[in-house]
Amino acid sequence: MELNRYIDHTLLKPTATERDIIDLCNDAKKYKFFSVCINSCYIPLAKQLLKGSSVKICTVVGFPLGATATETKVFEAQQAIEAGAQEIDMVINIGFLKSKNYLEVFKDISDVKLAIGKTTLKVILEISELSKNDIVKACEICLDAKADFVKTSTGFSKSGATLTAVKIMKKTVKDQAKIKASGGIGDFETAQKYIDIGVDRIGTSKGVNIVNEQLSEA
Repeated sequence: MELNRYIDHTLLKPTATERDIIDLCNDAKKYKFFSVCINSCYIPLAKQLLKGSSVKICTVVGFPLGATATETKVFEAQQAIEAGAQEIDMVINIGFLKSKNYLEVFKDISDVKLAIGKTTLKVILEISELSKNDIVKACEICLDAKADFVKTSTGFSKSGATLTAVKIMKKTVKDQAKIKASGGIGDFETAQKYIDIGVDRIGTSKGVNIVNEQLSEA
């Protein structure tokens, strides 16, 4: 199994330097990861570094809180695509979801998806803040809004992906959307468990470790 093709090689820390992004992109090319997932200010640099490679550029919108206005998220997403992003990971409006203001949650996601068209949209649910019912509802809204992926976590909340939450997500979206697990996945064994239960993509800053572990076990 080509585990490297599941990985969004991620660096979203606010302290990430240009040197860090250069190293991230070089690793992504070396290991042929699916994408680099970076903050939008670094898209032009990544575009330059990844030119001619198969590695895509993924960026985040409304990150990490999800609480910016929908219009802001739309502008952010469009701007990122113009700069060279090929995938968008947006954070759901968690407060609206927990207020049961489902129409606004739907509109937030739907407006971004309409604005970016065929570009892949992953919606981050931030499962550490949600009940089982919240996760189910969020997944249903994502399907209605035509999101391409539901994603577990930002990696900036109190905890990241869990197998339990991913199973709930998978049961809800079935084959109508893909699933990205992120947050706390740092070794081959853990990554494999997520793939075994139906995850299509893994967001991690430890992609190099994961792939090297897989190679050493092969």
